[in-house]
Amino acid sequence: MNETENDLRDSAARNMDITRKYKKKSRLAETWRRFKKNKSAVIGLVAVICIILIAIFADFIVDFERAIMINPSVRLQPPSLRHPFGTDEFGRDMLARVIHGSRSSLLVGFSASAISLGLGTIVGAIAGFYGKRVDHIVMRFMDILLALPSAVLAIAIIAGLGSSLPNLIMAIGISFLPQYARIVRASVLTIKDQEFVEAARAIGMRNHIIIFSEVLPNCIAPIIVQATLSVAFSILAIAGLSFIGLGIQPPAPEWGALLSAGRAFFLQAPYITVFPGLAIMLTILGLNLLGDGLRDALDPRLKQ
Repeated sequence: MNETENDLRDSAARNMDITRKYKKKSRLAETWRRFKKNKSAVIGLVAVICIILIAIFADFIVDFERAIMINPSVRLQPPSLRHPFGTDEFGRDMLARVIHGSRSSLLVGFSASAISLGLGTIVGAIAGFYGKRVDHIVMRFMDILLALPSAVLAIAIIAGLGSSLPNLIMAIGISFLPQYARIVRASVLTIKDQEFVEAARAIGMRNHIIIFSEVLPNCIAPIIVQATLSVAFSILAIAGLSFIGLGIQPPAPEWGALLSAGRAFFLQAPYITVFPGLAIMLTILGLNLLGDGLRDALDPRLKQ
């Protein structure tokens, strides 16, 4: 009798896996088809891919030495064929500094988003799935974090731990953690009592396996959208922190730091701030267009 029950459970588990894989493939194909119809979303995707490729292959595009080498004889030179973005107050090539600055900005942006995504998803899933006292304790702590503006919270963490790249990533990641937790919790609350979750319980799955194998995969749509938008917010946050001197320290190039350094020469050489500002604007715009397109493509209410 026990062997028969085990065989039935194994067969039910295999059937669930096959059905889940088929539905996943069909959803991905449908989402991609709808995403391609949104021209602004495709433009955002292309822009983000181009910026990521520039950051990855920055050393092949322009030598890093040009970004940090001081040459007073060509300081504050306007844009030219030799220096397409001009030079800064130390004679460093602005094109090289903007290109290599993309690495710092994207590294912090994606790393901080990964931290907030991982921790926020786990915290929100636990709160939503177990509910009651666990939910109350976890979400009240998230409310405390939400009571502080993300920029103020990041500044407080950096001021306490010091201005270094790991601390900067951790500070920005923690500041955006509550948004993920609340989004995931809301999604889990609508899913945890559905039939396929009850079926997983019936075949003997443990709670932590149900959360990661059954519940979270069905919350992926809002998580993806939030992740895309949070990368944009993280890049903007690192730019703001660097602008006030709490971010990546010179001479390492970073877009916010370039803006801060160039403001003293805005009237004399406005290009020092214009090009880093354009880089930030295009990156944020591309990520927002991509996030909006993913939201529309993943929203089942917009299928028609």
